[in-house]
Amino acid sequence: MNELSRRAFLQRLGYLAGAGVVTPMAINLSAMNKATAATTDSDYKALVCVLLDGGNDQANTLIPIDTSNYATYRKIRQDIALDQSTLLPLIPATNLASGLKWGFNPNLKRLNSLFHLRKLAVLQNVGSLVQPTSLDQYKNRSVALPRGLFSHFTQKQNWQSTASDSFREGWGGKIGDAILKQNSHGAFSCVGTDNDTLFLTGGNTNPLKVTPYGIKGTGSNKEGSQGSDAMSFSEALSNLFTSSDDNAVTDSTNESMMLSAIEDAKTISTEFATENALAQQLKTVASLIKARDTLGVKRQIFFVKLKGFDTHNDLLGRHSTLMRLLDDALGSFYEATEELGVSQNVTTFTMSEFGRTFNSHGDGSEHGWGGHHFIMGGAVKGRDFYGEAPEIGLDTAIDVGEGAWLPTTSIDQYSATLAKWFGVSDNNLTMVAPNLHKFNNWDLGFMSS
Repeated sequence: MNELSRRAFLQRLGYLAGAGVVTPMAINLSAMNKATAATTDSDYKALVCVLLDGGNDQANTLIPIDTSNYATYRKIRQDIALDQSTLLPLIPATNLASGLKWGFNPNLKRLNSLFHLRKLAVLQNVGSLVQPTSLDQYKNRSVALPRGLFSHFTQKQNWQSTASDSFREGWGGKIGDAILKQNSHGAFSCVGTDNDTLFLTGGNTNPLKVTPYGIKGTGSNKEGSQGSDAMSFSEALSNLFTSSDDNAVTDSTNESMMLSAIEDAKTISTEFATENALAQQLKTVASLIKARDTLGVKRQIFFVKLKGFDTHNDLLGRHSTLMRLLDDALGSFYEATEELGVSQNVTTFTMSEFGRTFNSHGDGSEHGWGGHHFIMGGAVKGRDFYGEAPEIGLDTAIDVGEGAWLPTTSIDQYSATLAKWFGVSDNNLTMVAPNLHKFNNWDLGFMSS
């Protein structure tokens, strides 16, 4: 992207990125895969999963702004309702049922711009389901239900593994299994920034760990510790080429060239806010994407995390800050993909263990079930809403109690739609999403081919 077009793009969006510095990278050397055959240089795709850790309050992320539904929202949410005049109106490409009109949280200004530029879409009321489930079926327990509903740990596992029985493999890792042979370095196929590695773990795929603490060997007991097992990046990379382990990088790629490319990739022009942990994680992701050719990868899956969404109290203050951090990080990351010329090739999406109750509980909200999520990228059919819009209110056909929403779209459908865009064949979609065969719609329609 040349400087003139880049500047014009920023002017259209009406924002500039915040100040930032380069994030150093670290690799968990125990998570390496065999080298395999590469495809053509013109074919690259990446999926970037953003976990909103703690259960995002969807009702203060996407808010009804039409007169009738906002009045209901205000009456139910009481002290945790956002002021109508501050909300960012969304102009959808299609009309929503029942006159419902949505607005974004006032701190999602950059995402609001991306939505209207058709680079961002909203998936409504998605969550963990074993099969399509009605409210009566839920109340009567007449169908299989996900384990550990309303539990942070179990629902986080459900989201990362599409509620499979084993919880040993995540759907990001299963997608990695399906595309591993397209990468000359399997080690760089699935990359995470956190100890939470289930999403990226497949049958043949293990996550490469990236942290901001320098390079460590496999013996560190504490993340970020700089004990005797710490080593420089060049030393760690050298080990990938000299190790006799089958999982080390074993082809003829020049080690110094790879190190040089990764160091050079840190010089991305897009600015990422230094005080924003998610932004810094996404800058590292952007750096690895920039180095994709030298790393020998045509398909990559990334996993990053923003913590703090368990808003039982002080929801307005805490959630407002989280929305600002999310907006700033995703806005900068999309700008970086434009800078690198890969915005059509990189799709970023959110997940969270559950949404929260529509009902207020003092100055916070409780654990819920279904929630709304974002999909961002040049290949996204943006400025639109997907899935079924929820009825705004309590005691509705999706209210399982206290305003917790019964999902109307499953994680399996969500993951299959992304996997299909990524290049997973229709025959392999049920490997990625084991409950997919129980649902009629295997493609939710938010991705272009």
